[in-house]
Amino acid sequence: MTDVVDSDELVRRIQRGRAWALREERAWRERSETLRAAEPDGARDAAVRALAYRAVIGVLDEILTPGRHPDDDVTARSGGTAGRPD
Repeated sequence: MTDVVDSDELVRRIQRGRAWALREERAWRERSETLRAAEPDGARDAAVRALAYRAVIGVLDEILTPGRHPDDDVTARSGGTAGRPD
């Protein structure tokens, strides 16, 4: 990676990465729900993958909008389970 990019291009790349991670998280979460009854182990694996993408999204959100964490309020009210798969 020897390309020199300006800050605007870097932000665009981070936003594209975040959008991709959102799509992947949704896909894995849907797969988890689909597999839940028929294949519990596969559903659990898919849920873990969805959770990993959620963590990536959280990191990218912090880069794009530092200090703004809307999920923190939900986590505090729900006893710390926000974002955790069922």
